[in-house]
Amino acid sequence: MFRFSKTILVLALFSASTATVAVDNYKGIGRQATPAEVKAWDIDVRPDFKGLPKGSGSVDRGQELFEEKCASCHGTFGESNEVFTPLVGGTTKDDMKTGRVKGLSSGELPQRTTFTKVATISTVFDYIQRAMPWTAPKSLKPDEVYAILAYMLNLSEMVPADFVLSDKNIADVQKMLPNRLGMTTDHGMWPGASAAKGGMGNGGKPDTSNKACMKNCKSEVQIGSTLPDYARTAHGELYDQNRSFGPVRGTRTLGAAAAAPATAAANPALELANKNGCMACHGVNNKIVGPGYNEVQARYKDQPDAEVRLVAKVKAGGQGVWGSVPMPPNAHLKDEDIKTLVQWIMSGAK
Repeated sequence: MFRFSKTILVLALFSASTATVAVDNYKGIGRQATPAEVKAWDIDVRPDFKGLPKGSGSVDRGQELFEEKCASCHGTFGESNEVFTPLVGGTTKDDMKTGRVKGLSSGELPQRTTFTKVATISTVFDYIQRAMPWTAPKSLKPDEVYAILAYMLNLSEMVPADFVLSDKNIADVQKMLPNRLGMTTDHGMWPGASAAKGGMGNGGKPDTSNKACMKNCKSEVQIGSTLPDYARTAHGELYDQNRSFGPVRGTRTLGAAAAAPATAAANPALELANKNGCMACHGVNNKIVGPGYNEVQARYKDQPDAEVRLVAKVKAGGQGVWGSVPMPPNAHLKDEDIKTLVQWIMSGAK
């Protein structure tokens, strides 16, 4: 057994020392990532705050940013609209003292909110930094993320109105989270010292003691989710509603006919709509969150200033014309791109 272990160790060291050579031997297949490339992607913030960028942001600045970039989906006070669940609410001062949200176990809460569920403040920071705002993820600077989070903490009555959140005091905020003790770390996903010893892990032990049987093994296992037939078309074409980056795509819920967006690659307007998240809220021929593009064309087709008005609406956002759910502003889009989108919509979105 000892000899076998030594052999494994030697092989591991040899593999590590020759990794660069092995990659370089396969020209045209890839290369080692540079330190700068790794750093650009390594933006996650861990519960122990490793990876947390330096910076700070006030509640006041956070309110301004929240109104500009977040309120269209999440409401001015985090109450959200009819699409998204609320960010704040459902927590009490006692919850902040105990670290457990009483309403989760008592069944008193009509709806869970972000701060009734989340156990680590780093999770909220990390998510905002990576994925928000919806129409321009990863566009927020660290100081802006701190400010938005400070405003959310103020809405949750965890910090006062003059509070400034920073990398220096965020660990203190963690000690006030209402549900900070609501997540177990007693499993192999959390290596390191156990909670009893001041850590967040379980000593690095795996969360299973089973032995590999190596019998009747399947060569391939496919895991996927399914939708019941009655729900498949409830929200239009899921495939076209995913954001344009990343490998994951929703299933085609409208059947073979929906697979026809073969024109997507050749249609710059449709490509723009997919790239900028427009298709997440608007179907071509059906309402999703906002109206279908066919409805927009029908309403504005006889108005001589339709193009000018729609360009302004897309850029500035708006609410009330098609219901209570607001459309977020798209100030990050170039004017010529917005004009291309509007002209495409008014021509029938074909």
